[in-house]
Amino acid sequence: MAAWLVTIAQLPTEDPAARMRVLRTLESLGAAVMREGAYLLPDSIGNQQALDALADYIAKSAGVAHVLQVAAASPAQQKRFERLFDRSSRYQELVKTVESLRVGFGHSDPSAISRVLHKQRRELEAISALDFFPAEAKARAERALADVEAAVKQLLFASQSQAMAEGEKLLERAWVTRKPLWADRLACAWLIRRFVDPEATLAWLEKGEALPAGALGFAFDGAHFAASANRVAYEELLARTNLGANAALARIGSIVHFLEMGGTAVPEAAGVQMLLQGAVRRSPALQDLVAEAEKTFDLLYEAYYEPARN
Repeated sequence: MAAWLVTIAQLPTEDPAARMRVLRTLESLGAAVMREGAYLLPDSIGNQQALDALADYIAKSAGVAHVLQVAAASPAQQKRFERLFDRSSRYQELVKTVESLRVGFGHSDPSAISRVLHKQRRELEAISALDFFPAEAKARAERALADVEAAVKQLLFASQSQAMAEGEKLLERAWVTRKPLWADRLACAWLIRRFVDPEATLAWLEKGEALPAGALGFAFDGAHFAASANRVAYEELLARTNLGANAALARIGSIVHFLEMGGTAVPEAAGVQMLLQGAVRRSPALQDLVAEAEKTFDLLYEAYYEPARN
């Protein structure tokens, strides 16, 4: 039978902030509450290290904690322990949320539904990370999410699946730009993932590095989607993928244009510039930078988008 870690803790009473930090840490680890002051986790190196560090913190905060390695006394007790970690209700709530999105098919903007699905995908990952004993509920949630994602992809990219640029299909392609990443390149990466191909592979080239065979380049000289005299690459991408009629995307384009080329000032541009600068500073890797920038452009699109009125 599997081994378990039981943390017996007398939490700090004089420092509410420290007490709350301990409880939140236990929650983030997925610990089950056996009774007040007793918390259970499956035995693993990661959990052992995390609990040892937490015990040290509790001791320094005028509390007391002991981490004990134990084994279930019987198969029945093993099952009782495992049931404390049942995540079925969380999976069921996720399935309900995902399935409810079908109501909006044909009425709501598919990109808005897609953004909700992105959040639900992250929620599924968060639940799964603490699902120590996966069961059928997890598989059902994965199937439900995959089914709705496929349906929304068909809605969102129906026109794009036929879109051609210089005789080449846009779906299931590798998209490449050059370093460093700034407003135009980051906005293009967001547009590609959100509206052109959610499964696109993105890569970043060093200066002078050759474009890989079969890849579509964007936002650099000689790329398939390069800036022109009057438009940044993001605007070129909009125009050549039938997305230019989307007013919210066009407004984002005006911000990117101003940040890269100047011209007519856009009030929101200063705020976007600050957010992107912050993203550059806090991101240890380019993938992190792209993820942070996507949050900014997602929020802009949410603010600008006006659903069609019947």
